[in-house]
Amino acid sequence: MKKILVTGAAGQIGSELVPALRERHGGENVIAAGHRTALPADVQESGPSIKLDVTSAAEVMKAVGELGIETIYHMSSILSALAESNRQIAYAVNINGTYNILEAAVSHNVGQVIIPSSIAAFGPDTPQENTPNETIQRPNTLYGISKVFGEHLGNYYHEKLGLDVRGLRLPGIISWKTEPTAGTTDYAVAIFYGAIREKKYTCYLGRHTRLPMMYMPDCIKSIIDLAQADGSGLKHHADFNVGAVSFTPSEIAEAVAARVEGFEMDYKIDPMRQAIADSWPDSLDDTAAREEWGWTPSYDLDSMSDDMLKNLKIKLSDGG
Repeated sequence: MKKILVTGAAGQIGSELVPALRERHGGENVIAAGHRTALPADVQESGPSIKLDVTSAAEVMKAVGELGIETIYHMSSILSALAESNRQIAYAVNINGTYNILEAAVSHNVGQVIIPSSIAAFGPDTPQENTPNETIQRPNTLYGISKVFGEHLGNYYHEKLGLDVRGLRLPGIISWKTEPTAGTTDYAVAIFYGAIREKKYTCYLGRHTRLPMMYMPDCIKSIIDLAQADGSGLKHHADFNVGAVSFTPSEIAEAVAARVEGFEMDYKIDPMRQAIADSWPDSLDDTAAREEWGWTPSYDLDSMSDDMLKNLKIKLSDGG
């Protein structure tokens, strides 16, 4: 079986992508790579793992070569709000790290590299409603700039060097398995924690701030579906829009309140995260993904809310 490397395996997406890939390809064939953050117990126990600093070209080159890697899911990234306050680290991880992965892939004849992009690759000059796949980008955050770089670099390695690089612009991702962090869209995770723990939540984005979102099962499905798609049918490569659902804080609050009696939400706007959110699309046109590799999401706001609350109640009752 082919060996698969997942960088950023301790992150929100990586920690759930690894088990999904191990279920498909066998635990021993999927290598989870983390750096500063400890890998979750289930990731450590279900297959091999390594410590890997993606900012070190030598480390990446050695790991890819010695492990005989055939596919890389490059999930390592410093996210939006954190990147703004840690520019040097964000540049090293998001830009240098991506370059190091692609160089190692070419040097060791890796068959495929998957590099997620983000709605952060768009900016305030982008059409916000039903944002086209091809449009002006001009992001005004370092995270977004790094994602545009990753898209163009991935397309370059595909077109000039023949490397099968694929990527998709993910919306805000919602999951019950990982705690919310400092991400701009993480309010849509934190609201469920607040609802169960205290029946209240204070939102840092304005009530009418509409953003594209995606439930984690759809996120994992989109990544794997793109990786497994027939390459002959792809006109795009490292820059697919993928949509699922778009909503505002007030709309998700209504969905939660309909399911948690007595839930209330108020607002205390964080100017930095609000400015970031205001520069992003309201919704995405993902026609290219639907036509070229059959993308179809499974969850809307209601089904996601039902599943989030069901699983999060179990997790928190168990002391999680």
